[in-house]
Amino acid sequence: MVVQHNMQAANASRMLGITSGAQSKSTEKLASGYKINRAADDAAGLSISEKMRKQIRGLDQASTNASDGVSAVQTAEGALTEVHSMLQRMNELAVQAANGTNSESDRSSIQDEINQLTTEIDRVAETTKFNETYLLKGDYGKKEIMIAAHDAGLAGTLTQNTTTATFTMGALAMGDTVTIGGTKYTIGVQGATAEKQLANALSVLGIEELNAGEVVKIDGKSFTITKGTTNADTSEVNQDDLGKFASQGSTIEYNGKTVKLFSTLSDDGPADGATDDGVDDADATLITANKAYQLIANELRTASSIGADKVIDEVKAKFDGGDIVVKTAAGSTSVNGQKPTQVRPDSGELKVEFKIKKGKASVQNDLTFNLHVGSDADMTNKIGVTIADMSSASLGVQGLNVADATGKAATYAIDAIADAVAKVSAQRSSLGAIQNRLEHTIANVDNVVENSTAAESRIRDTDMAEEMVNYSKNNILQQAGQAMLAQANQATQGVLSILG
Repeated sequence: MVVQHNMQAANASRMLGITSGAQSKSTEKLASGYKINRAADDAAGLSISEKMRKQIRGLDQASTNASDGVSAVQTAEGALTEVHSMLQRMNELAVQAANGTNSESDRSSIQDEINQLTTEIDRVAETTKFNETYLLKGDYGKKEIMIAAHDAGLAGTLTQNTTTATFTMGALAMGDTVTIGGTKYTIGVQGATAEKQLANALSVLGIEELNAGEVVKIDGKSFTITKGTTNADTSEVNQDDLGKFASQGSTIEYNGKTVKLFSTLSDDGPADGATDDGVDDADATLITANKAYQLIANELRTASSIGADKVIDEVKAKFDGGDIVVKTAAGSTSVNGQKPTQVRPDSGELKVEFKIKKGKASVQNDLTFNLHVGSDADMTNKIGVTIADMSSASLGVQGLNVADATGKAATYAIDAIADAVAKVSAQRSSLGAIQNRLEHTIANVDNVVENSTAAESRIRDTDMAEEMVNYSKNNILQQAGQAMLAQANQATQGVLSILG
């Protein structure tokens, strides 16, 4: 029996220390709710947990970023809703102004409202902002945009590329009618002599050899063709004598077709036509084909200049003594002057092309910003938002005018407003698509956050029920250890009985 080394007490003390340490850690875990309170608790688990926390907190902010993006997009789209409403009202006003029952003063009043709406479109573009970022007035710097060309309501086909447009129509022949700027014109019959003029008229009408009994109407009077002698009293006329009853300015009808002769004579060559300006002196609606091309070119230029910084260059149409570019079944060719359009040789196969150089407008650069919707620096985590300048200049309605005397300007304004409506629609559609994408992004990010948080919780958080079992066990062991240490200390008391 020894007293210097009480091994029972030493063993009980050591075990009590172990139990007390375990009890302390268990208490810490229960108090903090974390089973990893320091790296020593689980070095690998801590590393994994911190990586997951980085992703979770990053994605939480990414979800907020996307939600902010939705708010910005909704702000812009809401403003464009009002721009749409104003453009629809402008279209309504332009249609009203185009009506012939309005006086010039009526159109002036309509113009006043259009001016106010245009100013308001610019104000909306200038002032709509989100978190001090202006959304609808573009970004710093200027760029040039091309203004869409318009066909001015003419019968034909308009095709466009980036910088030019081509208006294609059937070549005009004598006897054809064409509506230009709301006025119906007739292509008159020309000729250097009265006989040549009549011959051209008969050719246009498809007359080669009239049969006896056929009826030709001249200036409203019917004449029956006879193979015999002309009899004016019975209105019977030999084909060779038709020239006696038809003169400059006459109207000739045959088999449902009507042609009208110019009231003056002219050559068939590249000269303007029956008169110096290509318009008949007695009838302003009777014109040469070249004059019609000039009027058409001017209408195309006027209609396509709306919204441009300046009136576009003259339309590249071959008229006024130059070549008329035509297309035939064999391909493209140039034919001198107006000769191929004098008498249609092939049922309207010839085509005339008008080249239009598009107008330009100087506007602000597009506004572009990126929404970062991920926890990593990967560029695929950025969603780009691009919003074009939505000012009246960019929409092509700046300086829109409907206050002319005839209503033609209002008619052409309708096309310009339609282009503006389409541009706003395209921008709103783009913003709507981005908003839908962002909503999917938010749902996906929130799902990742939820599942990552659950995984991180399994690594880092204390299982309170399990830890309470450990706590209770260690508590009992601690009490038992203290009791055993007391008993061990009492074991050496027997030495005193020996010493006594």
